[in-house]
Amino acid sequence: MGQPVREYLLTLCVTAAVTYLLTGPVRKFAIAAGAVPEIRARDVHREPTPRLGGIAMFGGLCAGLLVAAHLTNLKSVFETNEPRALLSGAALIWILGVLDDKWGVDALVKLGGQMIAAGVMVLQGLTILYLPVPGIGTVALTPMQGTLLTVALVVITINAVNFVDGLDGLASGMVCIAAAAFFMYTYRLWFGYGIEAAAPATLFSVVLMGMCLGFLPHNMHPARIFMGDSGSMLIGLVMAAGAVSLTGQVDPDLLNQKAGGLREATHAMVPVYIPLLLPLTIIAVPVADLILAIVRRTWKGQSPFAADRGHLHHRLLEIGHSHSRAVLIMYFWSALIAFGAVAYSANDASMWIVLGIVLLSAVGLVLLLLPRFTPRAPLWAQRLVPPRYRRVVRGPVSGDEAASGGATDEAAGEEPRTPIPAGIHGATAIGDRSRFVDRRKAGSHR
Repeated sequence: MGQPVREYLLTLCVTAAVTYLLTGPVRKFAIAAGAVPEIRARDVHREPTPRLGGIAMFGGLCAGLLVAAHLTNLKSVFETNEPRALLSGAALIWILGVLDDKWGVDALVKLGGQMIAAGVMVLQGLTILYLPVPGIGTVALTPMQGTLLTVALVVITINAVNFVDGLDGLASGMVCIAAAAFFMYTYRLWFGYGIEAAAPATLFSVVLMGMCLGFLPHNMHPARIFMGDSGSMLIGLVMAAGAVSLTGQVDPDLLNQKAGGLREATHAMVPVYIPLLLPLTIIAVPVADLILAIVRRTWKGQSPFAADRGHLHHRLLEIGHSHSRAVLIMYFWSALIAFGAVAYSANDASMWIVLGIVLLSAVGLVLLLLPRFTPRAPLWAQRLVPPRYRRVVRGPVSGDEAASGGATDEAAGEEPRTPIPAGIHGATAIGDRSRFVDRRKAGSHR
């Protein structure tokens, strides 16, 4: 393992550890501050859950950048203005998100704040300077064109991540997958082709992975805390900053020389071209959800910012998928698109890559068509899998057990407990997870 990889791994671990350790105190602070909104009609969870998880994620971002600034191979990134530009824009969007999580902010005000945060990054040099277009070459952009394109890309990415943040662990997991694929691509450009301009984007993707990995244990179903807009807009901005840094700062002519020709460079830059057109292939699923939501709402005569239950993850629940299964399906498609684009950029001539993508797509379609199918592990592997996948042993049951269906929790290796309706988060804003004890039957005042 080379020295740069070890430094990236250290930055990742520090970012994840700080985010993870801060999330618990932030949850208590959110409860004390009253950042526990009432359940809305479009919400999937059934119990009030605190927000403001973005505070812990912002702490992880600052810690990761601080550690990277003192590492041998990464300190050169801080000789440019891009990390400072990212931190400035992230601070603005984070403050806006915290205000929205606590008191609520009008949609147009949030849109204006997102544009201001993007503009601050542009003023400090994090902008698209030229646009590589396949078949045409490098198209130089005027300062006004670069500014408008950068602001549009940042705003669209922020809202795409914000729109997909509807299930426990969905947004943080999907962005983590996209960041991992983006890291593989940018690392290859930096150390494979020797293009130092890709270094900031590589660092941004590592820090983003750490933020998401540190927050996921607290946010997986049943979630104990939500990231809120302070978190979803923050990770969306970091993702957009990496794409802008790579697309707008890496000189395609230099890549032509390193890759050995225009054809090779064109294929190597494929994942950079497409993000400007979709606008982001690495988060194609959230962007598709964003576009469908805008079309659906405007078709009904509603505002594009009006909330509803028509997102992709809502539809997965409606056709019969469980909460966890819907999240895993969204993970699958995000990974397929992100890593497929990276694999194609590495070797576009291999038919095995195309066949593998087609095969995995077929597997994904089968999973979509079997919403109520629950795999069961063989008898010899019963103790190696979670209880939900174990075979239920039915035997002589008492009257109380018969009333509950005849299945016992002891057969699954668990203590007996009262079942709860599907979809409940299991975490309350004022105490322990209610899925272990039915407090109402225990004489609680709640």
